Amino acid sequence: METKGNGAHRAKLLTASLAAFAGTALASELPALGEDESPWQVDVTYENHSVRREHTGLAKFRNTLQAEVDKRLASGWRVHGILRGSWDGVYRMNSGEYGKKAGGSIDMQSTTPGGYVTSPWGTGPVNYTLVSGLGYPGAAGNAFVDNYGPNNPNEGLRVLGDRWHDINGGVAFAVPVRPCDYDSRGCRDFGGYGDKKLSELEAPEFNERLDFIRELYATKTYDLADGKSLFLKLGRQQVVWGRTDLFRVLDVINPVDYSRNNIYDELSDIRIPMWMIQAEYRMGASETMQDRNLQFIWNIDKFRANNLGQCGTPNTILDAGCFFRGMANLWDNGGTVSNFANVAPGTLLATNFGPGQIGLKDVHLPEWSLKNTQFGVKYEGVTMNGLSFSLNALTYRSQLPSLHGGKRATNSFTGAYQSAWPYLISFDMHFPRVNLIGGSMDFQVPAAGAAVRVEAAFTDGEEFANTARPELYSENNVFRSVIGVDRPTFIPFISETSATLISGQLFYQHIFNHEWKKGDLGPVGMPDWKDSVIGTLLIKAFLRNGTVSPQFIVAHDFMARATALAPQVEWNISNDLKLTIGANYKVADGRSRWEFDDCRSCNPFAPFTAPNGDANPMVAYSRGLAGMEPQGRFRAGPIGAAFKENDLFLKLNYKF
Repeated sequence: METKGNGAHRAKLLTASLAAFAGTALASELPALGEDESPWQVDVTYENHSVRREHTGLAKFRNTLQAEVDKRLASGWRVHGILRGSWDGVYRMNSGEYGKKAGGSIDMQSTTPGGYVTSPWGTGPVNYTLVSGLGYPGAAGNAFVDNYGPNNPNEGLRVLGDRWHDINGGVAFAVPVRPCDYDSRGCRDFGGYGDKKLSELEAPEFNERLDFIRELYATKTYDLADGKSLFLKLGRQQVVWGRTDLFRVLDVINPVDYSRNNIYDELSDIRIPMWMIQAEYRMGASETMQDRNLQFIWNIDKFRANNLGQCGTPNTILDAGCFFRGMANLWDNGGTVSNFANVAPGTLLATNFGPGQIGLKDVHLPEWSLKNTQFGVKYEGVTMNGLSFSLNALTYRSQLPSLHGGKRATNSFTGAYQSAWPYLISFDMHFPRVNLIGGSMDFQVPAAGAAVRVEAAFTDGEEFANTARPELYSENNVFRSVIGVDRPTFIPFISETSATLISGQLFYQHIFNHEWKKGDLGPVGMPDWKDSVIGTLLIKAFLRNGTVSPQFIVAHDFMARATALAPQVEWNISNDLKLTIGANYKVADGRSRWEFDDCRSCNPFAPFTAPNGDANPMVAYSRGLAGMEPQGRFRAGPIGAAFKENDLFLKLNYKF
C-alpha cells in the first residue's frame, strides 16, 4: 500500500542549500553583530560514511556537511553554532531492504507435535471467535477474519525479530517496514521517530524540531567580587556530565540518537541538543580546594525521547522500533500472532486477532509545561591533592519508554472500550518522571602511570517490563556505576617512539526489588537482569608521527554473553583529509539465555491460553511460557540484539 508524498527531493535540496551557505561563508565574512567587528570564524567539514552489512548489502551511504561558527559580540558575549545536514542514499540505493520496496509477504508459524508448520500471515489456523464469550469481556462482538483486507495486506512486511533470531516456537507477528509515506501502518510518533517519511529518513536533521541546528548558544562571564564569577550559556546545547564512552551513567541530560549508528558513534555526534539555560557560579580556590564550581541546568525544551530507530531503517537498537511499530499495527488493524493458541499438549497455533484487542494503542508524550521541564544541579571541585569530583542531582523525564499493559480492550465491532483487564497484552506508552543523584571523580595514579575515572548514580522512578504484575510493568530504583582506567603505554612492537593508549571500562547496573520467580512453564517477572556487567577495552596506537592511528575496541556483555569487536585504522592523509577504514563484528553464545516469559500464558483470554490441564484455567496470571519475543531484547542487550549486523565501513572526512 503506497501513499506517496510530494517531498521526494527535499533532502537533496536542503543539503545543497547548506553547502551553498558554507561556500558563501568561506568566500566572505558573515555580517558582524553588535559593536564588535571581529570576523566570524568558520570551519566546514564534509564526511561520507559508507557501510556494507552482512546479509543485507549497503546499509549506509551518508553524506554529512557540518559548519562550525564562532563570533565575538559586544559586551563580552560570544556566539557558537554548529549546523549539520546529512543525506543518506541507502534508502534509494538499497530500496529493497530499507526503502519503498522493502519487505514482502510473510508466513506465520504454528507448533505441532510433528514440528513447525507455516501458514500465510492473515490465515492463521485459529480465529479468536472460536472461543468468544468465554471469560473475555465483549469478546462475542469482535470481528475476526482470515484476510485483513485492503487496510492490512500481506505485503511490505517482515517478521518481528527476523533481523536477529528465528521464531523457533515463540511469539511473532508482522512488522511494516516501508517509510511512512509509502506504508502508514503502525506509524506513531514515539518521541521524535516512528512516523517518518522517506525524505525525513534520508535527511533526518531537517525536521520540525530544527535538528540541523546542532548547537547555537551565547555565552558570557560576569566578574564578581573576591575573584568569583558567573558564567551563562543560553541556547541549544549539549551538557556533558559523564566521563565515559559507549554507555551512560550520569550523562543523561540530552537524549541520544541511536538511529545514527547504534551505540558506536561518539556521544558528541549522537546526543540530541536541547534548548537549555546553564549558569555556573565559579567560586575559585579555597583553603582546602584548588577550584570550586556550582552549575545549574534548566532544560526548557519540549520533551524528546531517545531515537531508537524507525522500523525499516538500518539501525534500530534492541530492534525496539520494530516491536513498537508491529504492536501499533496489531492494535490498529489486527493481525496474526505465531504460536499463540495453546489448544492441546505440544500444540501452539497461529492466531488471528482483530483490531483493538492486543497491541500498542496510545503514546503519551509529555506536553510542554513548567512541570515537565527538567532541572539539574552539579557541584564540582578539585582537591589540593588533584582529585577532581562532582556531586550531581537531576530530575527529568525518562528518555526510554515504558509500556503499561492490562489497560483495556476494544470491541472491534462496536468500537466500545471494555474495562481494564489484568495481564492483557494491550499497552499504552509512557515516559515516567525520574530523579537522579550521583557523583563522579577522576584522579591520577602516578605509580601505575594511569588515570582513573569513576561515576555512580542512583535513580528512582524508572519502569521495567514485569510479567509478575497485572499491569505488566513495575517501578524500580536503579544503581549504576562505571570505573575506567586510561594508561599510555610504550609497546615496542607497536611503536618505539609513541605511546599506545590502553583504556578499559567496567559498567555495572543493579535493579532494586527485582522480581523473578519460577512459573509452571518457566521464569516469570522482569526480563532485565538484576545485576548487569559490561566491559570495554580500547587499544589505540599512533604511528608515522601520529598520521596513522590503528585502534581496536572490544565490548562484552557478561550477562547476555555477547561481544562486539571493532577494529579500525585512521589515516590523516593531510591536515585536511582523513580516511578511516574499519569493521564492527558481533559474537554471541548466550542465545539460549535470552528467552523469557512472553505472556502467552498470562491467560487474559480465559481459558483459551491456559496450558492444557491447568489447575486454574479461568484465573489470569503468567505461567511462564517463554520465547524470544518480546522480552528477549532486554536480555540480549544492544550487542546481542544486533549480533547478525556485522559491518564493514569506510569514512572519508575533508575539512575545507
